[in-house]
Amino acid sequence: MVKSLTVLNSPFISLDPRFDACIVAGATVEKIWGGGIWTEGPVWFPVTGDLLWSDIPNNRMMRWRYGADTITVFRQPSRGANGNTVDHEGRLVTCEQYSRRITRTEGDGTLSVLADRFEGKRFNAPNDIVIKSDGSIWFTDPDYGSAPDYEGEREMTGCHVYRLDPSTGALRQMTDDFVMPNGLAFSPDETLLYIADTGSTHVADGPNHIRCFRVGYNDTLSGGEVFATDPRRSFDGFRLDTAGRLWTGSRSGVDCYDPSGDKIGSIALPERVGNLTFGGTGKNDLLMCATTSVYRVLVGVAGTG
Repeated sequence: MVKSLTVLNSPFISLDPRFDACIVAGATVEKIWGGGIWTEGPVWFPVTGDLLWSDIPNNRMMRWRYGADTITVFRQPSRGANGNTVDHEGRLVTCEQYSRRITRTEGDGTLSVLADRFEGKRFNAPNDIVIKSDGSIWFTDPDYGSAPDYEGEREMTGCHVYRLDPSTGALRQMTDDFVMPNGLAFSPDETLLYIADTGSTHVADGPNHIRCFRVGYNDTLSGGEVFATDPRRSFDGFRLDTAGRLWTGSRSGVDCYDPSGDKIGSIALPERVGNLTFGGTGKNDLLMCATTSVYRVLVGVAGTG
């Protein structure tokens, strides 16, 4: 199907001069697609010019082909696909909530299960995922998103972040003090790892912040200080640009944080943004999954990866 365009007015809201470099004069927000229930997990494929995303309650994944300007169903059922990323060989790697596993889509379209349990226990519901330059796969496993027909108790005693070595299958638990680990992303030089904890959805007065960890030898994590908080409790998925600014979904669109942790600007949208990514030929199209829709806006910076 060929998409129909909806164009919104200039969306940039500058809160600090440091945001000025991010603004493209005259840029408008384009609504790429609508008709979802909760869109998530956008991932850009630079070789093919495809954007894929998850429409979780509809149990499907959608595809927008940039050059052809068409939108099609990529996979249905998707087993509750949520977060997605692309590995160094151009293959799709997906968090499947309903099947509680991490899968990879091979070149011939078949699925390989990379991980579905840790120390004999099945995951809760893998949520968001990133791949480091060494090929290691990092993902969060909060307690969101059971399958519609799921019965029984969770097997895990907590919600953690994991690191998977796809060449050996070795799996490591990297955190032990999160309530609900959610979005995650590395700094441009991969010396820092940012992880959101949205535990306020499950625990009274629980956390809703982004923490920052130092990545050391053998990918050990240290630190974990709070990088940013949001009184609206709207953190979810996020990505970083090449200057280390963090762009995160919020209740009113997208918020941008300087590497210092200061909120310096926003992009206003009519729907809450759950996740986003950078794409386009210059990696300066900000592609945003916002509740029922997917939006695009040109920004003055390029994303990492």
